Amino acid sequence: MPELDVGGKTYELNEEGFMQKPDEWNEEVASALAKAEEGLDELTEDHWKVINYIRGYYLEKNLAPMVRKVCKNSGFSLKHIFELFPSGPAKGACKLAGLPKPDGCV
Repeated sequence: MPELDVGGKTYELNEEGFMQKPDEWNEEVASALAKAEEGLDELTEDHWKVINYIRGYYLEKNLAPMVRKVCKNSGFSLKHIFELFPSGPAKGACKLAGLPKPDGCV
């Protein structure tokens, strides 16, 4: 099983890079996942706006938000979200937010 080492702690990932234990997520882990899994050297304010919205929604409802909700609540177009997260809002953004792989995500 893949692992991610951050600050001396090891985090278990599934075969696609999603965290096995979402409750262990923190911003340092998100930044490390961004580099290791998404090829992003830096997370901007726009990245964090999307990540924090997705994470908050997940913690409240125990599921990832629909992409339409992410666009509406972040104020970003779908095109901009794909620019921020090249592998997409479901796969890339949810992964960086520490969520398990969303249902229907290929």
